[in-house]
Amino acid sequence: MSQIVTRFAPSPTGFLHIGGARTALFNWLYARRFGGRMLLRIEDTDRERSTQAAIDAILDGLKWLGLDWDGEVIYQFARATRHREVVEQLLAEGKAYRCYATPEELTEMRERARAEGRAPRYDGRWRDKDPSLAPPGVKPAIRLRAPQSGETVIEDQVQGRVVWQNENLDDLVLLRSDGNPTYMLAVVVDDHDMNVTHIIRGDDHLTNAARQKHIYEALGWPVPVMAHIPLIHGPDGSKLSKRHGALGVEAYRAMGYLPAALRNYLVRLGWSHGDQEIFSTQEMIENFDLSSIGRSAARFDFAKLENLNGHYIRTAQDADLVRSFEDVLHFIPQGEAILKKLNDTTRAQLLAAMPGLKERAKTLVELIDNANFIFADRPLEMDSKAAALLTPETRSLIGRLHDALIPVAPWSAQTTEAAMRSFADENGLKLGAVAQPLRVALTGRTTSPGIFDVLAVLGRDACLARLKDQAR
Repeated sequence: MSQIVTRFAPSPTGFLHIGGARTALFNWLYARRFGGRMLLRIEDTDRERSTQAAIDAILDGLKWLGLDWDGEVIYQFARATRHREVVEQLLAEGKAYRCYATPEELTEMRERARAEGRAPRYDGRWRDKDPSLAPPGVKPAIRLRAPQSGETVIEDQVQGRVVWQNENLDDLVLLRSDGNPTYMLAVVVDDHDMNVTHIIRGDDHLTNAARQKHIYEALGWPVPVMAHIPLIHGPDGSKLSKRHGALGVEAYRAMGYLPAALRNYLVRLGWSHGDQEIFSTQEMIENFDLSSIGRSAARFDFAKLENLNGHYIRTAQDADLVRSFEDVLHFIPQGEAILKKLNDTTRAQLLAAMPGLKERAKTLVELIDNANFIFADRPLEMDSKAAALLTPETRSLIGRLHDALIPVAPWSAQTTEAAMRSFADENGLKLGAVAQPLRVALTGRTTSPGIFDVLAVLGRDACLARLKDQAR
């Protein structure tokens, strides 16, 4: 068996959306499982809509997701000369022909078909007409001489056997009248020249498969194995919209999802392996196959993604989470202010706080919010709930807690807890009546990681200074 070669071929007319990311992942996993190669081709033939910003976003998104490709990035537009050579070959062999139909004639064909309840298609009027009858001044398009009878069959690895009646497929354009190759032609030529063995893509390309098979057969080239995967729908079964999650990969990065969690979530959108939900990258590679991809559309569910991301955060190494924390700061509005305060001291505090922080966060953005107490300026800005608790009595208690903590040495979660328990006992208070005023004074909030962990993370001087700020 020859080496398996897959490809991911996005159009750079927008960012790497979530459906494209899943297609890339499936291609990557299949190639990695069988020791093959995954190639990356940027289909930039639409010159008006293709942008460098979109290309950069696609490359960045794939790198962030951990999906590497083999070899150099291939740009489709740069291969236009090769695409034209293939069309010249088809013309020379009588497998393509020049079509001089005017835009007005094509519009008339479409309108007549629509009026008669037929699918709009080219009527083949120049298929066998003598080119000498061409109207003056009209530049021809080049069309494939497609089979007019019989059927075209694709044995799809996901959809099963798919059959088209050739009488319903017209002679598609290979080269536009301006000399530019069409997407249909370019894809076939590029896949052949890149030795692609397996085409794994969204099932919105399924009708393209029949037309592309006609091109392969006209050229005498082997047709790659095809697998058309169902699209992703919203939770309600409708087409995926932005409110459902039809966002660029960079949006998920900015929302605080870990790449490993997003990979795991995407692989389970349409593919299954028993009841297993959580997969390491190696487990995905070892188990991924095309036969286990379902035919029905997968449903995107933010709640499931959040829960899975929470699992990955809880099980991540603390030092790795600090790095992920720093990464996401570049993509969120409040990130710049925190980045300015990141130094050896705050990084060490963040690392020390991470065991408590990661237990309560489902996203890195939540983690950053929960770590606010490390980066907060004095005097602390109180949220509304915390401010409501700062009564004269509470401020008086905070002053006494400050005094009780002054002699504590060494300063740690254990020694500060022991001091606070003693204070509570001596004053006939429950520990919670001591912990909550401490929390408000030290974090400006009514919720936080364990209060004694907060005391240990902030250190003696910062804690005493913050307590003094709120004491009366």
